[in-house]
Amino acid sequence: MAELESLETAAEHERILREIESTDTACIGPTLRSVYDGEEHGRFMEKLEARIRNHDREIEKMCNFHYQGFVDSITELLKVRGEAQKLKNQVTDTNRKLQNEGKELIIAMEELKQCRLQQRNISATVDKLTLCLPVLEMYSKLREQMKSKRHYPALKTLEHLEHTYLPQVSHYRFCKVMVDNIPRLREEIKELSMSDLKDFLESIRKHSDKIGETAMKQAQQQRNLDNIVSQHPRIGGGKKSRKEFSASSELEVKNTSPMSEQDSGILDVEDEDEEEEVPGAQDLVDFSPVYRCLHIYSVLGARETFESYYRKQRRKQARLVLQPPSNMHETLDGYRKYFNQIVGFFVVEDHILHTTQGLVNRAYIDELWEMALSKTIAALRTHSSYCSDPGLVLDLKNLIVLFADTLQGYGFPVNQLFDMLLEIQEQYSETLLKKWAGVFRNILDSDNYSPIPVSNEEVYKKIVGQFPFQDAELEKQPFPKKFPFSEFVPKVYNQIKEFIYACLKFSEDLHLSSTEVDDMIRKSTNLLLTRTLSNCLQNVIKRRNVGLTELVQIIINTTHLEKSCRFLEEFITNITNVLPETVHTTKLYGTTTFKDARHAAEEEIYTNLNQKIDQFVQLADYDWMALEPGSRASDYLVDLIGFLRSTFAVFTHLPGQVDVHSTMSGKVAQTACMSACKHLSTSLLQLLLEAEVRQLSLGALHQFNLDVEECEQFARSGPVPGFQGDTLQLAFIDLRQV
Repeated sequence: MAELESLETAAEHERILREIESTDTACIGPTLRSVYDGEEHGRFMEKLEARIRNHDREIEKMCNFHYQGFVDSITELLKVRGEAQKLKNQVTDTNRKLQNEGKELIIAMEELKQCRLQQRNISATVDKLTLCLPVLEMYSKLREQMKSKRHYPALKTLEHLEHTYLPQVSHYRFCKVMVDNIPRLREEIKELSMSDLKDFLESIRKHSDKIGETAMKQAQQQRNLDNIVSQHPRIGGGKKSRKEFSASSELEVKNTSPMSEQDSGILDVEDEDEEEEVPGAQDLVDFSPVYRCLHIYSVLGARETFESYYRKQRRKQARLVLQPPSNMHETLDGYRKYFNQIVGFFVVEDHILHTTQGLVNRAYIDELWEMALSKTIAALRTHSSYCSDPGLVLDLKNLIVLFADTLQGYGFPVNQLFDMLLEIQEQYSETLLKKWAGVFRNILDSDNYSPIPVSNEEVYKKIVGQFPFQDAELEKQPFPKKFPFSEFVPKVYNQIKEFIYACLKFSEDLHLSSTEVDDMIRKSTNLLLTRTLSNCLQNVIKRRNVGLTELVQIIINTTHLEKSCRFLEEFITNITNVLPETVHTTKLYGTTTFKDARHAAEEEIYTNLNQKIDQFVQLADYDWMALEPGSRASDYLVDLIGFLRSTFAVFTHLPGQVDVHSTMSGKVAQTACMSACKHLSTSLLQLLLEAEVRQLSLGALHQFNLDVEECEQFARSGPVPGFQGDTLQLAFIDLRQV
C-alpha cells in the first residue's frame, strides 16, 4: 500500500516538473501552489534539485561542445561593437542635426496644431451659433413686436420660436429659460391685445357721434341724389334703390387682416366743406384691433371668452348711448347728438357683423336693436312732449326721418319709428294750433274792423290775390273804393293756408299715401277752424268794449270767410291730389265755424242793444200820481229813440256793403230792430206792472201814452227798410192794449 502511494507521489512530482519546464514563468504560480498544498514538498524539492543538476550537466556538455563557436561569436561581437559605436555616433550626429533643423518645423507644426484646434473650435462655434442665432433673432423680433404693440405678429413669432427654433437648441440653458417664459409671454400678448381692444372700445364710444354724423350725412346725400334722379329721370339712368344704397354705404373692411400692424384707434378727420364729398364711416375707424384681438384669442383657444367680453362691453355702451341727456328737448342739437351716437353705435356693430365670423351674430344685433328702438321711442315720446315750438318739432321730425332712413339703409327695421312720428304729428298739430291761436289773436286785436280802402288798381289786385273775392259791381266802381270786409279776412285766410302748408311739411317723407296726407291735413285744419279760430272769434265778440259797428263788421267778415271755404277745399285738393269725392275724405267744417261766429255776433248785437235799452229805461222817472201830463214824451225815451235811429242808420249805411248789404238789412238789421222794439215794449210794460205801482193817475197815463206813441212813431218811420206794412208796430201792440 505504501509503495503504491510512493509511486503515485513520484508520478505527480514528475508531472509538476514537466509542467514547470514547459510553462511560462508568469503562470507557474498555480503549479507551485499545488506542491505546497501537498505534504510531500520535501521530496519534491529533492526531486527538483536532482532535475536541476541534470540540466546543468546537459548545459555544460553543450557549452563544451560549442565553446569555439562561442569564442568566435564573441570576437565577432567585439568587432560589431566598434562598428555599432561608429553608427551610434553617426546616428547621434544625424539626430542632432535633424533636431536642430526640425525645431522651427516643430514650432510651425505646434502652431498649425493650435490653429487647427482653433479652426475646429471656431467651426463648431459657428455651427452652434448658426442654430442659436435664429432663436435669438426671433426672440429679439418678438420683443420688438411686443414693444411696438404688433401683437398678432408677435404671437406668430412666438409660435415659430416655440415649435420650429427652440427644439433644435433645447439643450442650452438660455433656451430652457425661453421655454419657461413662453407661457408668460403668451399671456402678456393676450393681455396687451385686450388692452388695445379696450382702448378701441373707449375710442369708439367717444367718437360714435362722429361716425353717426358721417353715416347720416351719407344718407342725406343719397336721399338728395334720389330726389334729383326722381325729378330728372334721364340723369343717372334711374333711382337708386335703398338696398343698393345700403350696399354702397356699408363700411368696407380697413386693415381686415389680423396681420395688420397699424395701431388702433379713431383717425382724425378734418371738417370738410359741404361741397366736398363726405368721408365714409369706414374712413374714420380702424377696426384692426378687433380683428387682431379676435384672431389672437382664437389662436389661444379663448375665442368664446373674447366674444363674451366684447358683447358684454358693447351692451354696456349701448345702454350709455341710449340714455338721453336731461336737456335734450331744449335744442335740435341735443336730439342730433343723441341720434348720431345711436347711429354710430349700430354702424360699427353692422360692420363687425359683416367683417368677422361669429364675433356678433344677427340675433345679437336684433336684440340690441329691439332694446335701442324701445328706449329711443320712449325717450322721444318723453322729450318731444316738452316741445312747444312747432318749428323745433318739425325739425325733430325731419331728423327722426333721416335717422330712420340711415338705419334702414343698414338693414334695421324702423317701422315703429314712423308709427311714433304719427303720434308726434298729433303733438305737432297741437303746437301749430297754439301758435296759430296767437297769430289769430294778434290779427283780430290789430284789426280796425273797417272795410279795406283801395286807392288804386295795384292795391286792389294785391288784395284779390290774397283772398278769393270777386264782385262785378265793386270792380266797376271808380277808385278810391272799399272792400266790404276788413283786413283780418285776407290775413286769416292766408294764415289758414300757411297752417295747411305747415301740416303738409310734416307729412313729407313719412311714406304716407296721398289719401292719408289729405286726411291728416283736413283733420288738423278742421281743428284750426272749429276750435282755435272759433275760440278767437268768440273771444273778440264777447269782449266788453266791442261796438255794434265792429260786430256788424265781424258778421260781414265771417260771411266772406264762410264763402272762401270752398277755395280752401280746392287748395287742399291741389296740394294732395285727392278729390273731395273720394271715399272717406274728410270735409272741412269752416262754414259751421263762421256761421256760429256770425250767429254769436248777431246775438251779441241783440244783447248789446237790449242792454242799452235797459240802461235808458233805468233812467225813467214816472210820477204815477201826476195830475197833468207833460207836453211831450219823456226825455229818456226821446234819447233812447234817438240812439236807436242812429244805430240802425249805421247798420244800413255801412260803406262797401254791396251784395252783403241786402243780407245785413234783411236779416241782422231787421231782427235787431224787431228785437229792440219788443224788448222796449216789454220793458215799458214791466214799468206799469211793477209791484210798487199800486195807483195810476190820469195824468200819468197820458204821459205814458205819449211815450208809447213816440215808440209807435219810431216803428212807423221805418228805421230799417224791409218790413212789410205795420210789422214793426206789432211789437208795441200788447203795450198799446194795456
